[in-house]
Amino acid sequence: MTKAHFPDRRSFGALCLAGLLALGLAPMAQAQTWPDHPVTILVPFPAGGNTDTMARLLADRLQTKLGQPFVVENRPAGGGIVAAGQVARAKPDGYTLTFASAGQNIILPMLYKVNYDPVKDLVPISIFGTGAFILGAKKDSPFNTMPELIAYAKAHPGKLNVASAGNGSIGHLTAALFAKRAGIDIVPIPYKGGGPAIAALVAGETDIYFGNASELLQFVTTDRIKLIAVSTPERLAQIPDVPPVASIFPGFSTSSWNGLLGPVGLPAEVTDKIVKVTAEAARDPVLAERLNSLGIKPIGSTPEDFAAIVAAERPVYREAVDAAGLKMEE
Repeated sequence: MTKAHFPDRRSFGALCLAGLLALGLAPMAQAQTWPDHPVTILVPFPAGGNTDTMARLLADRLQTKLGQPFVVENRPAGGGIVAAGQVARAKPDGYTLTFASAGQNIILPMLYKVNYDPVKDLVPISIFGTGAFILGAKKDSPFNTMPELIAYAKAHPGKLNVASAGNGSIGHLTAALFAKRAGIDIVPIPYKGGGPAIAALVAGETDIYFGNASELLQFVTTDRIKLIAVSTPERLAQIPDVPPVASIFPGFSTSSWNGLLGPVGLPAEVTDKIVKVTAEAARDPVLAERLNSLGIKPIGSTPEDFAAIVAAERPVYREAVDAAGLKMEE
């Protein structure tokens, strides 16, 4: 009878150690060679808008610099909840990312029972750019400045209405926060997006509207609406005479950021590559000019700065959601 052969203990231990090392080093090696096939970037908004435009500009730069296709897919279903959930559940290998906003990362989880935890399931990578909101008023409104607007609203409680791109949109919450700080009563009128809201303002169907800078800067050289204030602490270079809301209410600040996020567990090597290219893109004069023309300030942040911005915004939007009277939907 042939005697079975077993490796001695030292050989067996060495084989086990080699196997464990191989398992541990495999993800590291994959991260170092990333990307070696196409990367998908889910955009939680329809094609053609600011977020989609920014995502495609960045995707083109990532593709050029990293040598693999970065494919932008639009997934607007559920206000972006579907896209965020898909990325949160994706394998953390860097091949499924989202180019999202505060809506998916902060606001929607305050209003709906989403299938992801924005803190535990998604990791911030880099903010590509931020945009201010501009407070516009219909052209025949009886006020031209913030103090005049506030005085009018206090003299006519409940008579002033404000358009929004939909309940829970950042513009809607900015208006609610402004009304709370000013101590005025304004009636919200939600529309199905920024386009219809702007059309209503231009037509004089609504009194005021906090719209994305990219939406309202087109009216700088016209008299079709009045530009009253901006939501960021800094004035915009395109409209230097329009003051920030913070000039009357110190600390007031809202903006729309857009940036890349991935599933928690993303290798540091992958994150570092994306951050480097995003920062370079934000500093590129041609790309920066393109973003500025859209009313967007190029950023190219680090993950740490991105996380700090999100953490600082959460209590602001919590206050705004409460001021708007919005509740978590069951």
